[in-house]
Amino acid sequence: MFKTSYDSYLQIVEQYIKDMPWTEDLMSKSMYYSLFAGGKRIRPVLALATAECVGGNIQDVLPAAVALELIHTYSLIHDDLPAMDNDDYRRGKLTNHKVFGEGYAILAGDGLLTYAFELLSSRMSFPAELQLRVLHEVAVAAGRLGMVGGQVLDLDGEGKDLTLSEIEDINRKKTGALLQVSVRLGAILGGGREDQIETLTRYAQALGLAFQIKDDILDIEGDSQILGKPVGSDQKNAKATYPFLMGLEKARECLHAQTSKALEALECFGERGRFLAQLAEYMKNRQH
Repeated sequence: MFKTSYDSYLQIVEQYIKDMPWTEDLMSKSMYYSLFAGGKRIRPVLALATAECVGGNIQDVLPAAVALELIHTYSLIHDDLPAMDNDDYRRGKLTNHKVFGEGYAILAGDGLLTYAFELLSSRMSFPAELQLRVLHEVAVAAGRLGMVGGQVLDLDGEGKDLTLSEIEDINRKKTGALLQVSVRLGAILGGGREDQIETLTRYAQALGLAFQIKDDILDIEGDSQILGKPVGSDQKNAKATYPFLMGLEKARECLHAQTSKALEALECFGERGRFLAQLAEYMKNRQH
């Protein structure tokens, strides 16, 4: 049932992206290339599933949910650049700058980021104050206090001995902020009560840390053929990670603990929170 539900959300997101007004210029081709390079669409799926969890209409939330995927994709294009992680492959395909050149890769990322805010600020069926609230929260999560700020801390931490709290701070911003705002976006635009929004935020916070811990583990023991990129890039870039700091076994224990926290936060939603609970388990056990 989980796979059926996930595939249903996925198809809705994929179709919306395909139907967006793309043009034939090279920049649009560069943007489209990375958008359809095989992503799992976890962020928009989270937003849609959370909206349904609180009784919302996913078609109303869809444009805002897709905006999250555009932001995520822009961040991956820029992460792969020589000035950042210098990766040649992502999801089994050549990275954007390897196909279109560094200049177009930078511009494609810029284009996706601004396109996301076009969607978020477009006419929707929600009260203006809710749309403005979401627009602000996404901007904060994607910017200097969130994802971009986390990337800065990550770069600054390369080759340094970081504490666990410093690593968690990096991950809450770099990875967790966009996952958290995906859940909050769905809950807010889905019409959730404030207590529901805060409960789902706790779920998202635990989920974000679990997601990053699993990424760190996969970078050590994952299969490069399944991952679609070489393993060991964290070690190559001298990055402090959970396994590096505490060892693989302790990292696995931490992964299980954070997943349990996410599941506990959903208990009050009963059957309505089932898919979100299954998603947390899926992310804990994923192989890519």
